[in-house]
Amino acid sequence: MKRKTAFIVAGAAFVLSVSLTLYSTRTRNAEAQRAAAARPVQTDPLIAGPGRVEPVSEDIKLGSELSGKLRSVNVEEGDQVRKGQLLAVLENDDYRAEVASAEAEVRTKEATQRKVVNGARSQERSEAWSSVRAAQAVLDNAHSEMDRRQKLYAAGVISREELDRYTREYDVAQAQHQETVERHSLVDDHAREEDIAFAQADLQLARARLADSQAKYEKTLIKSPIDGTILRKHHRSGESVSNSSTVPDPILTVGDKKVLRVRVDVDETDVNRVHVGQKAYVMADAFGKQKFWGRVVRVGELLGPKNVRTDEPTERVDVKILETLVELDSGAALPMGLRVDAYIVGDQSEMAAAQPE
Repeated sequence: MKRKTAFIVAGAAFVLSVSLTLYSTRTRNAEAQRAAAARPVQTDPLIAGPGRVEPVSEDIKLGSELSGKLRSVNVEEGDQVRKGQLLAVLENDDYRAEVASAEAEVRTKEATQRKVVNGARSQERSEAWSSVRAAQAVLDNAHSEMDRRQKLYAAGVISREELDRYTREYDVAQAQHQETVERHSLVDDHAREEDIAFAQADLQLARARLADSQAKYEKTLIKSPIDGTILRKHHRSGESVSNSSTVPDPILTVGDKKVLRVRVDVDETDVNRVHVGQKAYVMADAFGKQKFWGRVVRVGELLGPKNVRTDEPTERVDVKILETLVELDSGAALPMGLRVDAYIVGDQSEMAAAQPE
């Protein structure tokens, strides 16, 4: 009996010990979790990525829509240009001749249309009316002669043959009079609707040919689409250029350098920390520790492959990046295409620490 009681007491003590141990463990874990949640998460306030300097307009490569030989290239690298300024000209004598021919054709069709709409001249109307009056006089004379011959024939003075001859002369005079009347009516009448429509359509076709010729000629004139700077001169006078959709053949590269931007490759692991308006700065080996400050003005919508390679042996090329544009503050003077290291300030509370003294 005493042994049974001892076993029961020992079992109860074991259960109580295990329960106390479990409770103590759970309590310590809960306290540790609360302490961990209370501690601030240490994150790097800077989002780093390689970038490349570009003008605010981006690099605009100007090519030709036509293949041919360059007659002249009127600018050099570094020149300031205005929007619409003529930068280069292709050989275009044949296109200019087509324009001149089309212009002459338009003038011809315009004259034809005016002639149809205006009808005959006053002199032509007067001439037609004079012909009517002359034919009427001939008809009246023929009618009188026929009447007189009929009376003579009735009196037996002339033969039947002579009467028939004057009757035929009267019929001819009557037909000629009718012809002159019809001609005068045609000359004096307004133009027919179908004649006017045909002349107008013919003129529109000639004008369309002229517009086509002028458009082709304009394609031989390479003009600047913006106010900016010539960044690169790819071809010179006398060289041939081609129009190819698969192999671009630019003549010039132009860009607006008044404001500089840096196209930054942000790693896919940091995309949730980047947004428009964040402060950022860039550094380049050529400028030592100098920082060029700016702000994020655009964040891409689609992840893609890297644009800028650092040439580091340990660089990973299989990661995805999000293109982000940083607009530099005014006064930044950096060469176009320069590779830089960009740093976007991700934590506003620590931005002061990153600012230069």
